[in-house]
Amino acid sequence: MSNSRRTFIKTGITAGIAGISLLPAINTFASEYKPAKAAGKFKLRFALVSDGHYAQPDTDSDTFYHNMIGWMNKENQDNHLDFVIVNGDLVHNRPDLLPKVKTTYLDKLAVQYYTIPGNHDWADGKIWKNVFGYEDKYTAEHGDIGLVFANTANTKGEYVSPDNAFLKASFEKFKSKAIVFTILHIAPHQWVPEDKTTFVECPETLELLHGYPNIKAAFHGHDHNLDGIRYTGDKKFPHLFDSHFGGNWGTEYKGYRIVEVGEDNQISTYQVNASQNPKLNANKLM
Repeated sequence: MSNSRRTFIKTGITAGIAGISLLPAINTFASEYKPAKAAGKFKLRFALVSDGHYAQPDTDSDTFYHNMIGWMNKENQDNHLDFVIVNGDLVHNRPDLLPKVKTTYLDKLAVQYYTIPGNHDWADGKIWKNVFGYEDKYTAEHGDIGLVFANTANTKGEYVSPDNAFLKASFEKFKSKAIVFTILHIAPHQWVPEDKTTFVECPETLELLHGYPNIKAAFHGHDHNLDGIRYTGDKKFPHLFDSHFGGNWGTEYKGYRIVEVGEDNQISTYQVNASQNPKLNANKLM
């Protein structure tokens, strides 16, 4: 799959490390962020990776996974991670290889990890539970911070709305939490209406995300070209992307996103160019 299938302008961050800060009361962002290098200064610190596409033809997916595990374990060693989120497309149209990805690679992570299916995983709740021990929609809690995960595709790889009844019940359950993050592989909004191949319009999902002030952000994979932020709603609800660590298309580099929650509930996030391939605005003119 080539970059040409993306018809909108890429607005993500593609430098080595760049960042944004999300304040707890209102979703406002600053243009500069310098990550602290001191473990223990955060209430919660985690990483998001996505789109490994294991077994995609003509790609070195074993190397992609080996590198990702190395990046995550080094990140944990250098500055501590509470967990890693693997946000979809763990495999490429081969759900039979999910157990191999788990045992060969993900179980080598030095920290707890969470997963959620993407459209190329061709998985439902039964498949996901057989491999990972939990279904394709679930919640997790870390003190006064809640995580809500939901599948956005079916076993045919078709884009679908997440289970909104489940989302609503989860958001209600977490109403007393200081912070809630939502993890959906495919974003629930088409920012460019004529682009029908990238996201799926889910107005009920957006209404839910916009309706709870303690939901601070949604995190997405799926579009390997995106590594920054887009907004929905009058209050500019943030949707954050993390590029890709596998596959044969997308940003020139491969990387991941870090999220840090301070003791004062200030949220900061930045994208890491892990492969150190910082080619920007490359064009062939002749």
